[in-house]
Amino acid sequence: MIESLLRRCVRDYQNTQDPAVRQRYGTLSGGVGILLNLLLFAGKFLAGLLTASIAVTADAFNNLSDAGSSIVTLVGFRLAGQKADEEHPFGHGRMEYLSGLLVSLVILLVGFELAKSSVEKILRPEDVVFSWLSVGILAAAILVKLWLFWFNRCLSRRIGSAAMAATATDSLSDAVATAVVLACTFLDHYLHVNIDGVAGLVVAVFILRAGWGAAKDTLDPLLGRSPDPALVSAIQRDILAHPEIIGIHDLILHDYGPGRAIMSLHAEVPADCDIMAAHDTIDEVEQEIKNRYHILTVIHMDPVATDQETVQLRDRVAALVREIDPELSIHDFRITAGPRRTNLIFDVVAPYRCPLTDGQLREAIGRKVKELSPTYYAVVEVDHAYTAREES
Repeated sequence: MIESLLRRCVRDYQNTQDPAVRQRYGTLSGGVGILLNLLLFAGKFLAGLLTASIAVTADAFNNLSDAGSSIVTLVGFRLAGQKADEEHPFGHGRMEYLSGLLVSLVILLVGFELAKSSVEKILRPEDVVFSWLSVGILAAAILVKLWLFWFNRCLSRRIGSAAMAATATDSLSDAVATAVVLACTFLDHYLHVNIDGVAGLVVAVFILRAGWGAAKDTLDPLLGRSPDPALVSAIQRDILAHPEIIGIHDLILHDYGPGRAIMSLHAEVPADCDIMAAHDTIDEVEQEIKNRYHILTVIHMDPVATDQETVQLRDRVAALVREIDPELSIHDFRITAGPRRTNLIFDVVAPYRCPLTDGQLREAIGRKVKELSPTYYAVVEVDHAYTAREES
């Protein structure tokens, strides 16, 4: 069904990396959400009037806020689809994240207001009137919300949208909340147990939990999260498939919105290689990554010594460093020999969870290097990993 809908409503729907196509996805998601949530609001508000139920009425206004959230999503995708300009040379893709964050804040606000109203109803309970019409409306609302959850989840997975994922989560929490309200309606009618206020509070908890999860999903890319380890591994494999490149490090990925990413990294090449040939390889790799992953890439070329003595000593130092922490790695290793001491100069990459400070790490490495020879001195620059796990 969704495939057919996309084929009819989204031109070139399979090209999900195109910002214009993403905008059409957002328009479809927002339009469907606005229409269905307005219908649900009208139906639930009528049911709330018929039953005098705070839980049903609050659920109705929750759907009204969802319609507003769909408008925000729609506008967010429109703004994100704008082309780059002089003031925003990397485009406006982060507007999609901001719209998702705004939707999350609306969800949290609705949950808070509903919790407040529910506590008041618990303290001052009122009789709830049973109506089969309201039961039918609530049952239909559950089915509609489950479909909206499935619809937005499918769209979010197709284009990798945090904003749509937030909308899908909101729809699922609404379905659960409405199911709780419906169950409490039957309990009140058949068992004469008035837990309307408690039901409203349970609904509020579901809504607040969903809002918090959605907010976290949209805040992470705005704050600058670590890139997907699977993506990093795939990029590393593709780059190292070129025999001219013998190692990479300092890979940094900047996210300017879905389909808009910039990456920089250092590529190691033998110091005695043909510099022009190596430069051509670097250019080729940059273009490959742009075509394959839609990531604008800048690669710094690092010449490294590949003679047997340097390679063997590098491997021994790398093994000693891993004794301190198995996740430590080194790069840019070189040797400068003097009459009384030999400097081993290199960078060490430490994960942020490493318990040692940069100074403690340098001292520990210095002691390890002295184990190889008392004339060795470690000159260490401590880097921190910008990815979940970097290859040495």
